[in-house]
Amino acid sequence: MMSMRAFARSAPRALGGLSSMAIRRSSPATVARSASILRSSFASIKPQQTSAFSTSLFRRAPANSEVDEELSAKLDSEIQYETEVKENEPEPASVKDFLESGLFEVEDIAGKEEVTLRRTYGNEKITVTFSLADLANYDPEMYDEDAALADEDIDGSRAPASQEGRTAGDLADEVEDMVGGEAPVPCRLNIVIEKDGKGALNIEATAQDGGIMVDNMYYYADAAMAHSTTAEVSHKAQDVYPGPPFGSLDEDLQVLMERYLEERGITQALAVFVPDYMDMKEQKEYLAWLNNVKSFVDA
Repeated sequence: MMSMRAFARSAPRALGGLSSMAIRRSSPATVARSASILRSSFASIKPQQTSAFSTSLFRRAPANSEVDEELSAKLDSEIQYETEVKENEPEPASVKDFLESGLFEVEDIAGKEEVTLRRTYGNEKITVTFSLADLANYDPEMYDEDAALADEDIDGSRAPASQEGRTAGDLADEVEDMVGGEAPVPCRLNIVIEKDGKGALNIEATAQDGGIMVDNMYYYADAAMAHSTTAEVSHKAQDVYPGPPFGSLDEDLQVLMERYLEERGITQALAVFVPDYMDMKEQKEYLAWLNNVKSFVDA
C-alpha cells in the first residue's frame, strides 16, 4: 500500500490542482487506484551469433548514456516538484504545538523509519516509538468497511457509461470530493514505562481518529524485554505471560489504565501529532531518497 503522499506522486500532474491538505487526508488505497498505472512490455530478444570480441563493446559503454541523462532529468523534475510541495505546505499546528510543549524529546534519525519520543515522569522513564512502515503497509479496508465500496467506484465496475468522456479536470474534482473527508492513517505506538529495579510496562496502542486506543498491555520484570533490541531478548519476551487482551479487562480497569497513560503524556495531542509528524517525515525522507538516487546516477 502507498503512503498518503504517494497519490500526489503517482497521479498525473493534471491533478495538481488538488490541495495538499486534501491529499494528506486521503485514503492511500482509495485514491491510488484513481491514477493510471503505466505498464510496458518488452519483446523477447533472440540470441544472435557474435564474434568473440563483441563483449568489448559493452565494456566500452559511455559512463553516462542517453538513458542515464533522461533518468537524471526525470529525477530532477521530481525533486523540484517535491520541494515545491514541501515549501508550500506549512508545518501542521499539531506538530508545532506538540514540539513547543517540550513534553517529549523527539529522536528522529535521518534515513531511519522509526521515531522515538522520550521523557521522564517522576521515577519513570517513558518511551513512545512509531514507524513510517505503517504508512507503507496501511490497508484502509482493515479499518473502514466502506473502502470496498469506494474501490468499486474507482475501478469503474459501477461507473456509468457517461463517465467515458470525463476530462482530467472532472477527475480531479471527483477525487477531491472522495478524499476530502478521510481520516489520517492509523499509527501503531509502542509505549514503554519503566522503573529502575521494577521492570517495565509495555503497552501496544494505536493512534487513530485523534484518540489513543490500547490494544495490549504487558509487564516485564526485566525492562530490556520491553525494548526487544536483540533476537535473544525478543525470544525471551515471547515466553512471558502476555496477560489478557486489553478489551477483555474490566471496564473500570480499562478506564483507569487510560487515565494512567494520559497523566504520562499519552494524550489526544499525541494522537494527532503522530500521523502529522509521520507525514512530514515521509516527505523529507522521500526527497532525500530522490537526491541520493540522482547523485548515484550522475556519478
